[in-house]
Amino acid sequence: MSERANVNPVDQSGAAGAVDGDFALLDAYWRAANYLSVGQIYLLANPLLREPLAPEHIKPRLLGHWGTTPGLNFIYAHLNRVIRARDLDVIYICGPGHGGPGMVANAYLEGTYTEVYPTITEDVDGLQRLFRQFSFPGGIPSHAAPETPGSIHEGGELGYSLAHAFGAAFDNPDLVVACVVGDGEAETGPLAASWHSNTFLNPVHDGAVLPILHLNGYKIANPTVFGRMSDKDLIHLFKGYGYEPLIVSGSEPGPMHRQMAATLDQALDRIHAIQQEARAGAATGNAMPRWPMIILRSPKGWTGPKEVDGKRVEGFWRAHQVPIDKAKENPAHRALLESWMRGYEPEALFDDHGRLRAELRGQAPQGARRMSANPHANGGLKRRRLTLPPIDGYAVGLERPGGGSVEATRVMGTYLRDVMRLNADARNFRLFGPDETASNRLDAVFEVTDRVWMEEIEPYDVHLARDGRVVEILSEHLCQGWLEGYLLTGRHGLFSCYEAFVHIVDAMFNQHAKWLKIARGLPWRAPIASLNYLLTSHVWRQDHNGFTHQDPGFVDHVVNKKADVVRVYLPPDANTLLWVTEHCLNTYDRINVIVAGKQPSPQWLSMEEAKRHCEAGLGIWGFASNDDDGREPDVVLACAGDVPTLETVAAADLLRQQLPSLRVRVVNVVDLMTLQSKDDHPHGLTDAEFDGIFTTDKPVIFAYHGYPHLIHRLTYSRTNHGNFHVHGYQEEGTTTTPFDMVVLNRLDRFHLAIAAIERVAGANAAAGHVKQRFRDKLIEHRAYVCEHGEDMPEIRNWGGWT
Repeated sequence: MSERANVNPVDQSGAAGAVDGDFALLDAYWRAANYLSVGQIYLLANPLLREPLAPEHIKPRLLGHWGTTPGLNFIYAHLNRVIRARDLDVIYICGPGHGGPGMVANAYLEGTYTEVYPTITEDVDGLQRLFRQFSFPGGIPSHAAPETPGSIHEGGELGYSLAHAFGAAFDNPDLVVACVVGDGEAETGPLAASWHSNTFLNPVHDGAVLPILHLNGYKIANPTVFGRMSDKDLIHLFKGYGYEPLIVSGSEPGPMHRQMAATLDQALDRIHAIQQEARAGAATGNAMPRWPMIILRSPKGWTGPKEVDGKRVEGFWRAHQVPIDKAKENPAHRALLESWMRGYEPEALFDDHGRLRAELRGQAPQGARRMSANPHANGGLKRRRLTLPPIDGYAVGLERPGGGSVEATRVMGTYLRDVMRLNADARNFRLFGPDETASNRLDAVFEVTDRVWMEEIEPYDVHLARDGRVVEILSEHLCQGWLEGYLLTGRHGLFSCYEAFVHIVDAMFNQHAKWLKIARGLPWRAPIASLNYLLTSHVWRQDHNGFTHQDPGFVDHVVNKKADVVRVYLPPDANTLLWVTEHCLNTYDRINVIVAGKQPSPQWLSMEEAKRHCEAGLGIWGFASNDDDGREPDVVLACAGDVPTLETVAAADLLRQQLPSLRVRVVNVVDLMTLQSKDDHPHGLTDAEFDGIFTTDKPVIFAYHGYPHLIHRLTYSRTNHGNFHVHGYQEEGTTTTPFDMVVLNRLDRFHLAIAAIERVAGANAAAGHVKQRFRDKLIEHRAYVCEHGEDMPEIRNWGGWT
């Protein structure tokens, strides 16, 4: 880059005196936030420029993003005005991923940052520490991360801010969620779908979301789609989405302050009118409220350098990250940086001690009204424990192990129905899912609530209501985003999804898991309710959908995360599912994944047996084993998941009948994380406990619900790992019968029994005739299903352990 810089490249229009007297203090507050934002990106020392800027004052690595920040600070300052004027309860969701400098700057100006981090004092030394820590080893990240007071939204992968905002507003009637959507973020699929969230927001008992579409025209290196659209087209688009768009546009601070103030007042008046009308019972008919939104056009990198080395910066993509690079080693660039920062007039903003001047401190709200200190943005402070019914009242009776035919998730649905009923007044529990509540057999909840729906409701519609507690939309992104926003602001919920398609939210799961990991290490962040997934309609029972709906790999993705955060449960029957559901709804700061089928399945354990089994996480099933005389088994048949459990117990039954001298132990795993070492996961078994169940040298035939390699990964450090032989999903599938599906993947009872015989020393040669019978059964099975279209009677009518 050339050493030459333009002589007068800095926009000084943000300086004091450039705006009307009515807005002079607000403008100065905005300049203070901008100054602190630039300082965080660039400075190690000399935070108030009380001496000429020298190389040693500048960070060796310039990291962070300026382009979106001044617009975010502008919005923040104006929201502070209306909070004070109207005594509003507002949280700020920063959608642009790289707005961290502004969010930290405003939390510091409000005093919250020092309250949370006492070493970042409100003086010159504190300013220096504030600047130094930003994007610096041992410091804080550049996004509006969990470390940022007032944030519930990590600025990592883009697209989820508006879904989080609506989730935060559900059942928060007095809350206004100001959600800034960046125009780069607005190009993502999840954000595009999020505009439909207004269809689910009830003004009677929900809060309000004020979307602010921040158009600065450019993303990292290209124009944005919305940024190049005309105002006319934007108005048509958002009116079509059901909003009333209000536009603020310009670059001169004076007119922009006047526009923004008038527009915010207009938007808030409209929100108030919508809520007052609805809460007074005056709203009639099927008309959905037309909520306001703001479209703010301002230059990217506003108030920063207009040009650097003759190249356009302000109002262009070059302002996106660090507008002036090499400021440490390039004297011209360093002079340009100093001119830019002095243009904000820091001496007029901070007193001799480095503290924000008293008249400017008055621009911020007080106490919990500060957006950086709002308890909704530290949702654990608002969290109340759910009232849960005792699970014994929902227990499925057991005549004998494997008897009966129960839809486990239907039983779970009756339990969730009463969770809804018991927490109806508190309004702190919702069920989220992509149009699958009934399909997943949870429809008992409709006995006490309906699906929320604010668009037109026809007389023939079923279970649609303005006041529903079930939230359904055919978008896994929105279900996840709404639930995250709901949890992060102190409530509880569950996300029910087809197993194969929960992969759609892999990245969102990542972001939430990372949030929890960081938040758990911050003593000032109170614990929030766990994110609970129910994965059903799973890989083994996609009878009418086939291969496209067969993928159990989400669990593999989940277990990559920190052991403190994730839990995976595979209850084998209805009673164990009840225990797991109650347990997960009682937890906090976790991500719980429950995998359970919705099809009729055998019941294995009484409620008391289920409780003991689930509390242990895994255990030997004595009723299916024949090694209870004090000697070790010849083989261990292990299983995790409802269908693998059925096939494993059936395989043990076959071996007992055909080879009664073979000593078989059956082990069922409910809590997948017990397989890990105690050193790796809090739920893991000690080596001694593990060896006592799986032995140290006997073959283990493990029938697993998902991809086999995961079991190997979880058990690789165990003494007997070399003897583990895992059967699971092998990416073989089609539209076929339930038993044919397990046969295709060698997870069926015959393949499991053959594997056991082949791996027990001495059994293989002596049992050749038994293996042949099992192989003949597989041939018979194939011919039967191809002719009759259903499984053989002996498979369909197998009655459990006898």
